[in-house]
Amino acid sequence: MSDTPAHGTKPTRRLDARALRALAHPLRLRILEVLGLDGPATATGLAKRLGENTGTVSWHLRHLAEHRFIEEDTDRGTKRERWWKAVDEATMLRAGDFADGDAETRGQLSLYLHEIVQSMYNQVVAFVTEDWDEQWRGASLINRYTELRMTPDQLKALNAELTEVVERHLPAPDARPEPGSLPVVAQWQAFPRRERPAE
Repeated sequence: MSDTPAHGTKPTRRLDARALRALAHPLRLRILEVLGLDGPATATGLAKRLGENTGTVSWHLRHLAEHRFIEEDTDRGTKRERWWKAVDEATMLRAGDFADGDAETRGQLSLYLHEIVQSMYNQVVAFVTEDWDEQWRGASLINRYTELRMTPDQLKALNAELTEVVERHLPAPDARPEPGSLPVVAQWQAFPRRERPAE
């Protein structure tokens, strides 16, 4: 399982137990999400947006920087206030890497995955509840398929194929946005479910 697939030429970081410990905190994950989606920010700006104390946000920023998930944006920084940005790399998590971990590591993995799924859910809810014109609503899609039956290899191939499709639409690093374009979140979840025994 990967929460962020490797795309294009962007470097990919595979999370290990040490990195997972650094990320397994709801506020750190929210900070990282905001920096990744909306670009560089200061501790003060992040604190206002997230409804947190500036000192608390600053502490978590330093922790994320120590583990190389974010870095100082020296082009924006001043002597009075530092700007932070997400490191330009994809992260990949394989749950199997932690199968033999201790109870603490399994707990951190559970927290991390829960927060990632909650973030995806929150983004869908925000879109559904916001006021969008018909053009954007007509272009968007929220769908699910429940008739599929697959082996693990077939499911893996399906996810790889869909990832390739999305990656073909990723802009080049130096590409200028098209007029009228907006940031788009593309989510895809494909996983097995337990079958209920026939009654």
